[in-house]
Amino acid sequence: MTDEWRGWQAAAETALYGDGGFYRSPEGPAGHFRTSVHASPLFASAVARLLVGTARELGTGSVDLVDVGAGRGELLTGVLAALPAAGGDGLAVRAYAVELAARPPGLDPRIEWCAEPPPRTYGLLFANEWLDNVPTEVAETDPDGVDRYVLVRAQDGTERLGEPVTGADAEWLRRWWPSAGPGGRAEIGRPRDEAWARAVSTVAGGLAVAVDYAHVRDARPPFGTLTGFRAGREVRPVPDGSCDLTSHVALDACAAAGSFAGPPPELLSQREALHRLGVGGGRPPLALASADPAGYVRALASAGEAAELTARGGLGDFGWLMQRRG
Repeated sequence: MTDEWRGWQAAAETALYGDGGFYRSPEGPAGHFRTSVHASPLFASAVARLLVGTARELGTGSVDLVDVGAGRGELLTGVLAALPAAGGDGLAVRAYAVELAARPPGLDPRIEWCAEPPPRTYGLLFANEWLDNVPTEVAETDPDGVDRYVLVRAQDGTERLGEPVTGADAEWLRRWWPSAGPGGRAEIGRPRDEAWARAVSTVAGGLAVAVDYAHVRDARPPFGTLTGFRAGREVRPVPDGSCDLTSHVALDACAAAGSFAGPPPELLSQREALHRLGVGGGRPPLALASADPAGYVRALASAGEAAELTARGGLGDFGWLMQRRG
């Protein structure tokens, strides 16, 4: 491991996606942290209903489903299984998993594995916890009030301040994340804006959705959110390939970057989005316990899973960015 000092964007790119990087490991993300996809099949069922609704809006019985940052294909597998119950029986779906890691063995042959979204699709593009892993530069305001790039050493995560932030990055900070003063930190989300705009541009008609831990301009965290995860635990972020490197997403900036002709983008919480899609955390009626004990147990388990997906202070606080096209 080199002693070279680099900006966080380059260091994280190598640590996450380079040869031997974190996201190229055999176990994939599920081996280290729990997403909504892994928490409950209710999430995939909700996405299936969203896909069916998108097909109806488009007036078609044949749609594309593009999962950006697909992990090992868990969400697509779940959605394809849930389609009949979601009212999508007979809906022809072309499923694309967009992921840099190799295709996992045994994956449903209906799923096409690719490194980039197809160039022109009609249907639903869904990016669950993708943008938080698009590497960004980190800036810190020095004692003189100057925003400077934070440099990091890959071998141990030691940091120091580098050159002043200039150009497009400085403009992004001024518009989207003004400094909180000396010692304040920010993740410069411009690469995420650009990545999201590229993804949205591939949707010729339908809906693009990004789901992530997020914040908006009026509530930016003054010291940033960059952190690491390994084996289910939060750890110090060290860009050596041994842990996930993640930071919350300025979804309002992404929304502005991805706004093309069409309806304005919508930002809402996962709690609100899943409630719209029929996922609620209410307990089943107690009378069901005597009338159908097994059904009551299943309904109770489902209610518990729904509660986790929509919980305040947890998965329910994720942001959903929804952009319609065509």
